[in-house]
Amino acid sequence: MTEYMPEGFLLNTPENLARISTRDAIYNCIKTGDIVEAPCVICDSRHNLIVDLGNIRGIIPREEGAIGISDGSTKDIALISRVNKPVCFTVQSIQKDEFGNDCAILSRRNAQERCRDEFIRKLNAGDVISARVTHLEQFGCFVDIGCGIPSLIPIDLISVSRISHPSDRFAVGMDIKAVVKAFEGDRIFLSHKELLGTWQQNASLFENGETVTGIARSIEEYGVFVELAPNLAGLAEPRADIAVNQRVSVYIKAIIPEKMKIKLIIVNTADSNIPHESKLNYFITGGHIDKWVYSTENCAKVIETDFRLGARD
Repeated sequence: MTEYMPEGFLLNTPENLARISTRDAIYNCIKTGDIVEAPCVICDSRHNLIVDLGNIRGIIPREEGAIGISDGSTKDIALISRVNKPVCFTVQSIQKDEFGNDCAILSRRNAQERCRDEFIRKLNAGDVISARVTHLEQFGCFVDIGCGIPSLIPIDLISVSRISHPSDRFAVGMDIKAVVKAFEGDRIFLSHKELLGTWQQNASLFENGETVTGIARSIEEYGVFVELAPNLAGLAEPRADIAVNQRVSVYIKAIIPEKMKIKLIIVNTADSNIPHESKLNYFITGGHIDKWVYSTENCAKVIETDFRLGARD
């Protein structure tokens, strides 16, 4: 269902460009009901969104700007924040504006309602979906899961390796994968860590005796936890010159699957400011997950997610 992707996915596709290429093409969208995307250039003083259609002025009236605007459950900041970004919509009609010029009346709300009814309400816990990062807070990452409809990935569900802020892993505008965790009415809650691989899958990328780059994520009295991958960390000896989020070179002393432990020796350090990775290594990119087990087979500590517990009633 490509039309129900996060906003921006359709913008430069040949199909979308053709739908706004001429006035006749825009008129045709009224008949077909196609979901279209174009840049939002202005949010006026009445919170109507002005859209650049090239051949004709487009306007999304305030109450058509998003689900929930009319009843107050969605705040106007959701409209203001769309300026200089793509917006999706359906073309409702062509009318004359106050200057006698043709103006396309658009509805983003209608596109969102269709996405909700035909895509989101059909999802089940464990389904893997595409998402686009929209903004980051200390407690988690907000994403667009289709036509501008938001959802949240809590910080503790972003990866197994702990991070101090979602910006350690994501950036605004980043396209990611997520897995549906649970539901509350029409609200969907997401997870992310299950897509980044089990302990064994990540550990198999490394060998005893290698020296590799890692990131110091946690500093304790007994040692430094160094992230080798988003779902894999090892423990190195304490060092006074290490800071959280500092890049370090580490020697892999031992990989112990039955204890899910990796023993490390810090070789040297680099700059303390570590940018997020621009591309994540996903072990799962689509389909459905019923149950995910991070732990190794013989480990006494069990870390798992049973998505069946979050299924819709």
